[in-house]
Amino acid sequence: MATMGLGSQAEIAELLTKAKGLHSRILFVLGALVIYRLGTHIPLPGVDVAALANYQGTLQKGLFGMFNMFSGGAFSRMAIFALNIMPYITASIIIQLMASTYPALAELKKEGEIGRRKMNQYTRYLTVVLALVQGFGLATGIQHQTAIVGGEVVNLVTDPGLMFQLQTALTITTGTMFLMWLGEQINTRGIGNGISLLIFAGIVAQLPQSVVRVAQLAHTGAISDLFVTAIIAGGIAAILFITFMETAVRRIAIQYPKRQGAFGPMMADANHLPLKLNLSGVIPPIFASALLMVPVTLSSYAPQAGWAQFIGQYLSPGKAGYELLSVSLIIFFAFFYVATVSFNPEETADNLKKSGAFIPGIRPGASTAKYLDNIATRLTALGAVYLAFVCAVPDLLHRDTTIPFYIGGTSLLIVVSVTIDTVARIQSALIAQKYESLLKKTSMRGKGGLLGGKR
Repeated sequence: MATMGLGSQAEIAELLTKAKGLHSRILFVLGALVIYRLGTHIPLPGVDVAALANYQGTLQKGLFGMFNMFSGGAFSRMAIFALNIMPYITASIIIQLMASTYPALAELKKEGEIGRRKMNQYTRYLTVVLALVQGFGLATGIQHQTAIVGGEVVNLVTDPGLMFQLQTALTITTGTMFLMWLGEQINTRGIGNGISLLIFAGIVAQLPQSVVRVAQLAHTGAISDLFVTAIIAGGIAAILFITFMETAVRRIAIQYPKRQGAFGPMMADANHLPLKLNLSGVIPPIFASALLMVPVTLSSYAPQAGWAQFIGQYLSPGKAGYELLSVSLIIFFAFFYVATVSFNPEETADNLKKSGAFIPGIRPGASTAKYLDNIATRLTALGAVYLAFVCAVPDLLHRDTTIPFYIGGTSLLIVVSVTIDTVARIQSALIAQKYESLLKKTSMRGKGGLLGGKR
């Protein structure tokens, strides 16, 4: 089977064997993910692990369940990576929103690499602030929770108080900043998007436990074999649907003018400009999930307050208020991300004009930019509906059925999208390796073969 110009499976295996640089990058990613998984099992100082294991509260339910899934179970274990990378994602949302409304940041965004570095620095500072606030709120929420161990009521925290809150906030912030640094190291020395891979690893780590739970319930007769078959078939269908939508592209025909060759004028070259159907990728659901955790963080400061109970009752996955807010945020961020980050029709039209290319029937310049903007708007609308559908339907099914684990559409979307992106990057590295080998062979022939040998 040929894959993206790589050739047969034997040729792909040979390229993988020879791609030493790719080996080291993949091994670095695996090592980084192992470190991340170890951190999800190191409990916070002052937390009673035995009491936590017997805790029957809400750490794995509702929004907490979704957050726990993103953190790979670190949240329910009250580990040092309990917040995962979510404060960084929330900070990125705030900075990007401010860059589109605040003139100083808007100008900074236009300064190229220097401006991007400054904005990244502001994002890191804001991440520290958000992690401290969320860590303090987490400590406040759990320090008076109890569990039954050996017939006795035991606090989850051995020594609650201000010192525990400050200690937890600092530990959580340190863990979040370490994960942010680890993600950046994966970007630089590994392969794939570091932040996405960390979230991916957290979600995938929960899948074996969910499979075992389903198997146990099916073995005891708590759920029927038909229901298990429906879960498997639904999961496969969802994966195929997401894969199709994530790989679908709209090809816009472009043409290059005739060029003068050695033997006269050459024919015009025809090509195409590919635009993904889902231009915003997996960013909108991640942004929406990060923002939906903000009210949960606030409610942890006063869990007995009426507004906090309202949040717990109406802003949980499957509830009408949550689904409406989630869908609205996904659609908003889909259009926002495409308009500000993902696709710039004016820049694309300008690049086509500079290279002499044009879209048949469309004038170069402003007309091309308007044409591309109309296509991008329609694609974004379709992509936003697709993202909202994929993220909302599993939550509704989970509410109306007895699925024994939480697997949201957002998590499934992240897993499939990150897998596709990582495989594509590995294939690109293999193609580069193949071309490099061909260039070396051509160079050797030129030196000692047809060009360099005796006639």
